[in-house]
Amino acid sequence: MSLPALEDITAREGASIDGVIRIESHPREKATPIIMEMMRSVYPHDEVFGEFCTVNSYIDCPPDELFDYMADTRCLEEWTYSLRGFAPTEEPGLWVAHDMLGAGERQTKIFTRTVANKEARTVDYHCAWDQGKHLWMIYLIRIVDAQLVFGKPGSVVLWTNCHHPFYDHNPYPETAPPQRPVWVGDFWDMFGAGHMLELKTLKAIAEYRHHNGLPITPDWMK
Repeated sequence: MSLPALEDITAREGASIDGVIRIESHPREKATPIIMEMMRSVYPHDEVFGEFCTVNSYIDCPPDELFDYMADTRCLEEWTYSLRGFAPTEEPGLWVAHDMLGAGERQTKIFTRTVANKEARTVDYHCAWDQGKHLWMIYLIRIVDAQLVFGKPGSVVLWTNCHHPFYDHNPYPETAPPQRPVWVGDFWDMFGAGHMLELKTLKAIAEYRHHNGLPITPDWMK
């Protein structure tokens, strides 16, 4: 017996939902041109990285070991491009570091709290420049067992950021260093390329350690 899909809407006289494309309303000959239009050879940058920024990679490293490494906030010291000097704050689980992108040696503080779920292998970095009360920059990461999706050992890393409105306007200007010429949102257009660069660094570090029999999480983090 089929489920009463959308029955609550289709039962209403004249009711419809714009943007719903299903085989009942769009048989293959009608849907194919729509799909072909979506499959472009060139995509505008803003269409790909405007509201969301997503990068992915395969890493030849066991997923549980990669999770343990990434779940430790201090690992960001190694594989991110510009976060350096992590130190714990007085608030448990909250770390402070320097984002060297913030124009000037150690001028910009970045606060980070790592929210990790071992069973789901999700590692989310909740961050913010300048202040640690409202961590609105959220880096959403999932580590997948590559055996499930590629049929081979290793990990697949899925990483997404959302374009929070605060990227466009600093919500806490009073906490910013005086006369700093940049804001984190100034770099949003570069997030796709920048995060891919960092993901390649993560891959290089994790694979080197795995291939050489070294623990993925170094002793100084334990």
